[in-house]
Amino acid sequence: MMKKTIAAGTIALTLAGAGFALAQQTTQQPTQPSPAREGRGFQQSAEDVAALTDARVAGLKAGLKLTAEQEKNWPAVETAIRDLAKDRGDRIQDRAARREARRGGDNAQQAGPDAISRLRQGADAMTARAASLKKLADASEPLYKSLDDGQKHRFAMLLRMGGRQGGPEHHWQRRADNAR
Repeated sequence: MMKKTIAAGTIALTLAGAGFALAQQTTQQPTQPSPAREGRGFQQSAEDVAALTDARVAGLKAGLKLTAEQEKNWPAVETAIRDLAKDRGDRIQDRAARREARRGGDNAQQAGPDAISRLRQGADAMTARAASLKKLADASEPLYKSLDDGQKHRFAMLLRMGGRQGGPEHHWQRRADNAR
């Protein structure tokens, strides 16, 4: 009985002490957000985007193990991938500039665009993305037709790996796969 009382008292004091310790802590908000974490999630620099695009292009080419004949169709695919990455970077910078303009110079939040403006901006973004994807498909078609079945499988797999997994930009890939 004595051991139970001592154990219960010890637990109660430990919990009370932890509660007081937690209550004493103040949550300090940084006055300036970290440049790498401003806004939603990690923001890639232009150098990051360029390096990751280089890696994606090199990885795709290495994974395909192209023959000399297939190599002739590679430059158009590489250019289309780089253009797609550049367009994405431009869209991200435009969005960041619009967000910064809404904040104003004194960090006062201004109202964002209304619902109709957001719908139009979204439609414009989808149209631009669709045009870029069509260019990639058109540039990739001659190469893809020359690939064997194993290369075609790796092409699809490696092309998917280039972007954020599960991000909204890549839903087209799953929809296209499910349509088959």
